[in-house]
Order: sequence, then C-alpha cells, then structure tokens
Amino acid sequence: MSTATATLRTNAAGIRRLLPNWAWGLIFIGLAILYPYILDQLLAAPDDLLDASIQTLGFMIMALGLNIVVGFAGLLDLGYVAFYAIGAFVIGWLGSQQFPDVAGGKGIHILTRAKSAFGSDVPGIHINFFIVIFIAAGFTAIWGVILGAPTLRLRGDYLAIVTLAFGEIVPRVFENSTSGIFGIGHTDFSNGRQGITPIDKINLPWTTETLRYPLELKPVYYVGLFMVLLVIFFNIRLRDSRLGRAWIAVREDEVAAASMGVNLVRTKLWAYAIGAALGGFAGAFLGTYNNTVNVDQFEFGFSVFILCMVIIGGMGNIWGVMLGAVVLSLLNRYLLKELNGIPDKIGLDFDVTSINFGIFGFFLLVMMVLRPEGLLPSSRRKLELHGEVDETDHIGAESDHELYEVRQS
Repeated sequence: MSTATATLRTNAAGIRRLLPNWAWGLIFIGLAILYPYILDQLLAAPDDLLDASIQTLGFMIMALGLNIVVGFAGLLDLGYVAFYAIGAFVIGWLGSQQFPDVAGGKGIHILTRAKSAFGSDVPGIHINFFIVIFIAAGFTAIWGVILGAPTLRLRGDYLAIVTLAFGEIVPRVFENSTSGIFGIGHTDFSNGRQGITPIDKINLPWTTETLRYPLELKPVYYVGLFMVLLVIFFNIRLRDSRLGRAWIAVREDEVAAASMGVNLVRTKLWAYAIGAALGGFAGAFLGTYNNTVNVDQFEFGFSVFILCMVIIGGMGNIWGVMLGAVVLSLLNRYLLKELNGIPDKIGLDFDVTSINFGIFGFFLLVMMVLRPEGLLPSSRRKLELHGEVDETDHIGAESDHELYEVRQS
C-alpha cells in the first residue's frame, strides 16, 4: 500500500469515527429524503435525473437480492432476470385488466378504485400495490426454491450454465403462453410479445387516489425509497443472523461448513428463495412505474447488468452493492444520454448510448485491473485478494464481528 493511499484511508477512518454508525445512517437517510428538493435547486430540469434515480432504487433492491445469493452464500446466478420477470408479471396479473371476465366482468378490487371516471365497473383484478409487492415477493420466493433446487450439487461453470438456462426459459414461457399454460386452457397469462399494459398506478391504502406519475415524480420516489430502506434493514438483520453466518461459512468452504453441522441444502435454498423474493419485490415496483410488463424487458443482459453492480460495488458488502447500483444505473439511465452531444463537437457521428456495452466493458476491465475487490469491498473479500488487512479496513467491514474475524484469521 502506497503512502498516499494509506494516508487517505487513515483520514477516511478518522472522519468515520467522528460519529457513531447510527448517526451516519440518519445523515444519509436525511439526504435521501431531501434529494428531490436538492435537484430542484441544482438543475433547471430535474425530472430526467429523478426518473433515473427512481429506476435506480428498483435496481438497488435487485442488486441487494442478488448479493444474498452471490455475495453472502457464494452461489453464482446468471438467470436473476427470471425473478424480475415473475415479480413484474404478478403486478400485471393483480393490477390490470388482463383478466376481464373475473367476477362476472365486475372485477376484483382490494383497496383500489372500483369505478371508472364514467361510473362503470373496472374489469380485471386490482389489488393495492402495497399488498401486491409482498404477494410478488412470496410467489417469486417459491419459484426461487423451484429453480434453485436442481443446482444444489452444481459448482462453477455447470452452475452458471443451468442458472443461465433458467434466465432464458422463464421469459420465453411468458412470451409463448398466450394459449394458456403449456397449451392447456384458453387463458392468456402474458399477452405474448405485446405484454400487459397499462398497469395500475400506486395508491396509498387509505385513499383510492393514485399517484400522478410521470407528471409528479416525488411521491413515487418516496415509495421506492421506503422499499429500499426496508430491504436494507432486512439485509442487515439477515446478514447478522444465524442463517447469515451459515451462508458465509458455505461460501468460504462447503465441506468444512457441512462437517460443522450446517445443512447445505436448506442454507442454499434459503439464499435462492430470499434473493428471488427481493427480485420479485423490485419487479413489482418497476412494473407499475414503467406502466407496462413486456418480455423485451427481461433479456439476459439485464442479469449481467445486476451482477456487475454486485461485483463492481463490492461483493458481500451491503453498502458497496448499493454504491455499485447507483454508479452503473445512473451511468446507463442518465449520464450516457447527457454525453450524446460530445461526439458531434469533435467531428464524430455516433450515438453514445449505442456503444453502452463497450463502455461498460471498458469500465469493468479497468475495475478488475485496478480494484478487483470492488469500490467498497468487505474486509473478507479484500483479505482474499490482497492477503493483508490494516487497521483502517473497518471502513469496508460491515460489522464489528466481521472485522474481528478477519483480524483473527
């Protein structure tokens, strides 16, 4: 470690010690709450960046879910987009007119508006968003177990191939299920390539008035922020639980973990289930925000995109994964669009967004060469790659007992 780097890390550690962890947490929550109003003061047209930020909140939830599978349990998953698709279609089934014949055409309504502006019954199934997100999480968790069970004895390349296959199979099932499930019956579950649209907008449980996005983005931003804070609290409690310690043991050495009494099957299935549940949780939010659910949204590249957030941010570190989600998502959704005018100024004629995969690939290459542990790595990950941890490494440690274990090792 160079002298300059060591000095920088020491200064960062000193700043962090000025306040306890809970105080820093409150500061960041306060900044997140004020974020839309800060944009209003800094930008003349803040809606584009706020829209990208709302999308980022959904991606952040999915990155935290994938981090449970990849970062905590050490299981590779290249088909995570399947759980995003399942969660999004759940909000499509329970928050649209996809099934217009239920209840004799009068529809099913739970904490939503039952009559249209013209006084007629609204057909289909319409359940309040705050109920649907938990239904989507539970339903997706079941499919996480079903899709994860065949991979329990697989490792390395074989695990990657099987999870990749699941990520390709699920969207194709939705794409070709217009004549019923597996050709049985005549119910259309996905509307084929056209997808399901429109999706019900979010309304608070105590009122039937819906949020008016995309015209007013602040309310839906706060809904997404609430979901992210809930997922962060859930991740922290889960990481420090008995199950979380079992995941880390399995990640470090499966044989040693099994010999010490860790049930490998149950531990891995819990990782797949909870990671999938968070994917469906975010999928329901993005489905209603985008106002459509379409199979074109669920391509293989999206799984790689979320995996890159985990790796670049710092695999196994909750805060690092969140940072990776913010960096890659805003780069993809906002910054590349803002750079579109630069090629014209230097005499080149191309669209920056058309070479986004090349830009991401170059970014990944630089990261893997200069900082393979990620932007904000956990102490365990840093020890694996560099073989040393100094006294300032508690900056990357997620908890005091993790730092203690690293130093003991």
